[in-house]
Amino acid sequence: MKAHKLPILNDPIYGFISIDSVLIFDLIAHPYFQRLRRISQMGLSSLVFPGARHSRFEHALGAMHLMTKAIGVLKQKGIQISEDEAEALKIAILLHDIGHGPFSHAMEESIILGVHHETLSIGLMRILNNKFSNKLSLAIEIYSNSYSRKFMYQLVSSQLDVDRLDYLKRDSFYTGALEGNINSERILSMINVIDDELVVEENGLFSVEKFVLARRMMYWQVYLHKTSLNAELLLEKTLSRARLLIQNKISLPTTPILGYFLKRSNIDIKNPLLLDKFTLLDDIDILATLKQWQFCEDEVLVHFSRRILNRDLLKIKIADKPFEDKHIERKKEKLRKMGWSKDLIDPFVFKGAISNQIYAPKKNAIRIMNKKNQVKSFENVSNLFVGDSLQGKETKYYLCYPKLK
Repeated sequence: MKAHKLPILNDPIYGFISIDSVLIFDLIAHPYFQRLRRISQMGLSSLVFPGARHSRFEHALGAMHLMTKAIGVLKQKGIQISEDEAEALKIAILLHDIGHGPFSHAMEESIILGVHHETLSIGLMRILNNKFSNKLSLAIEIYSNSYSRKFMYQLVSSQLDVDRLDYLKRDSFYTGALEGNINSERILSMINVIDDELVVEENGLFSVEKFVLARRMMYWQVYLHKTSLNAELLLEKTLSRARLLIQNKISLPTTPILGYFLKRSNIDIKNPLLLDKFTLLDDIDILATLKQWQFCEDEVLVHFSRRILNRDLLKIKIADKPFEDKHIERKKEKLRKMGWSKDLIDPFVFKGAISNQIYAPKKNAIRIMNKKNQVKSFENVSNLFVGDSLQGKETKYYLCYPKLK
């Protein structure tokens, strides 16, 4: 059998990324992973930040590159990591987003109702494990936090994991939001393991503080930017409207695979055949279908689709307190006077809430180790938490409505 010539990839963030395992090369070449080229990393954020057109494919490779760096740092510091464990760590992070649907978080739980992408990721990893003669078993253990060495799970998923280290730096680069740029190399050079827990040496404290502040900035100014939020809410409502029409036996044009999922409310996610069908979905299905829906007979669906395609979005207001019903009613009354029918007003005037917790000390806190090998939680050694709300969940409220002339 002819041996693989393992490639070196050129990444705009880190430079050259090496593929050092035939198994990893084969996983990257698999259609499940290649599909990530057609899944936008930042949903509809390119409507605000034109450069934000990078994919989950790039992010997964970047995260794997950082995992390779992390493994090297820990080995240099005397932490024993076998070759099998090293490969499994890289596979776990490489495949961590393989369950994302079209436009990533913009359509979280919209295609398969109520099912998070991480649940789909573990299901797809199990299918791949069968296809690759159980060579992914250890990676699945690490990913699902059932492996005995807990620090390995923390490298994949925690409040300071290589996933976050890559997406903050990568998304900052592509959006031009330089405040989100972090020094991932510096942070990784400071990691260590004490009592099976991932820690950061105290010389890396300022870099961790920068990481936390950058994450806060990226969430409120980029990921939850009001225009991105506006577009993604419209996309959710569009799919919800289409699902309702289709399940009421109203014929709508869709791509075959999107139509398959819109016809079904209850889906058995343990069914490998269904998961395999899910991997045929990508951003192209959504865009192609929106282009057809803008000419369908349902007036609401027509408006939704055209607004997304043409970036003719709704007006959105963000506030620290919930909007009162009388405020919403005034918006509806103005639309009635403009000639809008009730059938159009109700779908187009809506409110809700968004929240985010930048740092959760009770959930796997970041741990800082001093020169005496004493370990304390990040919030107990950093000045960021003096009179600040970084530990609490921040909630904001939105109101969307058509632009009023």
